[in-house]
Amino acid sequence: MRTLFDQVFINSMSVPNRFVRSATYEGMGNPDGSCKDAVFELTAELARGETGLIISSHAYVEPRGRVRPPQLGVHRDEMVPGLTRMAEAAHINGARIVLQIAHAGCTAVEPDGEFVGPSAITLPDGHSCRELTNNEIRDLVQAFRRGAERAMEAGFDGVQIHSAHAYLLSQFLSPYFNRRNDEYGGSLVNRSRIHREVLNAVRDAVGDEIPVLIKMNSDDFIDGGFTRKEMVEVARILESEGIDAVELSGGTPLSPADRGFARPGIQPPEEEVYYVDAARLYKEAVSVPLILVGGIRTYSVAQNLIEEGIADLISLSRPLIREPFLVRRWREGDTSDATCIHCNLCFGPARSGEGIYCVPERQQRQKEGSR
Repeated sequence: MRTLFDQVFINSMSVPNRFVRSATYEGMGNPDGSCKDAVFELTAELARGETGLIISSHAYVEPRGRVRPPQLGVHRDEMVPGLTRMAEAAHINGARIVLQIAHAGCTAVEPDGEFVGPSAITLPDGHSCRELTNNEIRDLVQAFRRGAERAMEAGFDGVQIHSAHAYLLSQFLSPYFNRRNDEYGGSLVNRSRIHREVLNAVRDAVGDEIPVLIKMNSDDFIDGGFTRKEMVEVARILESEGIDAVELSGGTPLSPADRGFARPGIQPPEEEVYYVDAARLYKEAVSVPLILVGGIRTYSVAQNLIEEGIADLISLSRPLIREPFLVRRWREGDTSDATCIHCNLCFGPARSGEGIYCVPERQQRQKEGSR
């Protein structure tokens, strides 16, 4: 029987258990994209808490791809020393670590430069972006390649390509954002072309044995957006191109709150896995290992996903903000539910650059300390 604490392999990378810390925006970058000391401390804490695989928050591959100033970058060689310390913090405490490489595209909040995307559109918040030229797309593919090279220089165990949540690569897949009529638009084969080019460039940079993962939407949950059926087809395309694992998420900043990737409030166990139906569709058609994220907070639910073969690894985000030692607690026998209440207050300090933390938990500690 498969269990949550099996050792698993993704390509040549050995992961000590099936738990993954999903890439979570920490807001722990300096204005130039380099790492603050706080990100090393957070990484070490997650590793000591026995999270088997840590995926870094999205690191932008070029300045226009920055979401906001406190984000980590992998766009210049000067970022490598800090990223090296981050990788070491994971390794010395027994975890594996993968760098997520990304570009925000037209949904950036404060890019270092102009807003760009697959097509020239104006978003509901009123800001507009310029359509990327084909030459710029080729340059971006090389920016992803150089980001992967820097990840290897820094000692990461692999890379994850970010194509979820309406960031640039996700925008190319989505008809809502991608209205091109050239080789990068129209059919799903064309809309996924940049993914094949990025994957092949990254693979060429890291070699055959280093794991290359991708995070992608199961569904955009917006009218005219990317759908579950298309997700399965793209996953099959990426499987044929040599992707090593797929992490399924969903939603965009334009999606309804109850259909996004950070839904507020706790769901009952039978409803807590946001993308379980998409995972089943994936498993019917794709053999590449599936990492499933979204709403999982119950030990028995996580174990059932593994036993039933619906997922191969379990990815957690908000529960590990509240409890970085959650995985160790579960392994030691206390399998009560994660204590995170999905209030989403943790995103406030992350976006401000203060650095992510569980707001209710810190308020409680401060209250107890003042007595």
